[in-house]
Formats: sequence, structure tokens, C-alpha cells
Amino acid sequence: MTVAPSDLLGRARAGDKRATARLLSVVENDEPGAADALRTLYPLTGHAEIVGITGPPGGGKSTLVNRLTGAYRATTDRVAVVAVDPSSPFSGGAILGDRIRMRERFLDEGLFIRSMASRGHSGGLARATSRIVNVLDALGYGVVLVETVGVGQEEVEVVRVADTVCLVTVPGLGDDIQAIKAGVLEIADVLVVNKADRPGADETARDLAQMLTLGAPRTAWKAPIIRTVAATGEGTDQLIAAIAKHRAWAAESGERDARRRAAARAEVEDLLRDSLVRRLRDRLGQERVERAIARVADRAIDPYAAVDELLRE
Repeated sequence: MTVAPSDLLGRARAGDKRATARLLSVVENDEPGAADALRTLYPLTGHAEIVGITGPPGGGKSTLVNRLTGAYRATTDRVAVVAVDPSSPFSGGAILGDRIRMRERFLDEGLFIRSMASRGHSGGLARATSRIVNVLDALGYGVVLVETVGVGQEEVEVVRVADTVCLVTVPGLGDDIQAIKAGVLEIADVLVVNKADRPGADETARDLAQMLTLGAPRTAWKAPIIRTVAATGEGTDQLIAAIAKHRAWAAESGERDARRRAAARAEVEDLLRDSLVRRLRDRLGQERVERAIARVADRAIDPYAAVDELLRE
């Protein structure tokens, strides 16, 4: 029996986790009723503290998120985790490593965990991550933790979603600082040296501090460097304090509002682009588009000329 999104919405707002999960699936997959649900919920957004956890693979992000979740639950009634997992190359579904690592919290009624498949989308997030975060925000989750897949130096989309971005690295990954030095380092609001009990932690923290002095700062905020040992919980309280300090600064300085405007612009432009492409394809017909694609593949015409022809038609 299919449940209407409007019914799911009422049950989800009442705290029904199964209804919440189904509603998120409707939104993530853009099923019928998704747009109406988002329209209803959107005025209720903007209240959650949204924290992004990003960084190279092997940094212990999932373990750190597990620790943060426990700490936030001590002071917050409802906490959500959105974990973007790598996609299976066969099914396209999420490889649910994060849920496995957080299985000890499954019985916590105040915690909701959502795994999403990246589905090949670059940037460390899935295409619908911002919509999922907005739904959880509107449903009353006070803190939403967004964990990205392991990212490289240009995958910075988490800044479109999170109010505070924590970049996690660890000592002993070889040339790890070089791997993250470009775009990702620039969007970090808090730098985390995880597994700080390992040899080389001092050098990693020093390298990060030096790199912060290079180039023009993006904002007046100077990212603190926090050392953690996620396996034991060491440094978790200091990390939460640093996140809270950045949140207060961002609200006072106007950075939070500026970031949210930029995120809104990106979301509107993405939807506008998708809508225009759909309308153009419907007007032209799939057959014409496929013919143009085939001609480009056969090198009979270049992609720019193909687009010009389609637009003229």
C-alpha cells in the first residue's frame, strides 16, 4: 500500500522514524509529491545546527561522527546523521560502512541516521544531500551532522550545506597535507588532527598551521586546529566547543547568512538548469537529442555546433 507524501509528512513530524525514512526516500529520488513536501517544509527550516565532516579517506570521520553524535545527544533532544557513502559500482546503492560503525546507537530514539549513495556525484556529497538536510531541519532535528565520502582537494560542496565545516586528517598518511591543501583546506572552519596519539601528530598540526598562513584568507575567521582520538573520545569536547565558537562568530559576522545565500543560489540554479533541460528535451523530442549525440560521437559534428543546432530547432 502506497502512502501519500502528505500522510508521511504528518507522521514524520510526529516523530515516526519509518515515515521519516520513507519521506526522505521520496525527496531523494524526486518521486511524485516530493516538490509539494519540500514546499510545505521549507518555511520550517533554518533552525538546525548543520555540521559538515569532511576530509581524505582513512581519517576516521565515521568514528569521529559517532563520538560527536553521543556528545550532542547529551544536550540535544534530536540529532540526525547524513552519511554519504561511496556507491556500489554494480547497483548504484550506498555501501553502508557508516551505519555499521554506528550500530551501537541504533536503539537511540533521539537519533536518526540516513545513509545516501553518492551515485557518482562529485564533491563528496550526493545530489540530493541539501534537500535531505532541509527535511531533517524542518522535522525538528536540532543538530544535523553531514559526513562526506573521502574527498580530494577540489571537492568542496559540503560548504553549500553546512554552517560549520570540519576538515579531518590524520598523521601518517604520507603526503596527506598536500592532498588536501587546495580547495578543501580553504573551506575548513575547524581543522581536526584525528588519531593524535600516533607519531607525527605534532608535525601534521604544524604543517596545517603553516598552510593557513599561505594565501589570502577567505574570511576573518582563523580555523582552530583541534587534536582528537576518536577511538577513545579524547578531544571531542574541545571539538564541539570549537564548532560552537564558529557558529557564534558566523551568526554575528554575517558569514552564516552569506553562506546560506550562496547555498540558496546554487540550489535554485541547479533546479533551474534541470528544469530547462527537461523542457528543452520535451520540446525537441528524445529522438532529435539522440541523433545529435550520435553525430557528435561519430565526429560528424562538434558538441558546440550540436547544441547550437538543437537550440535553433
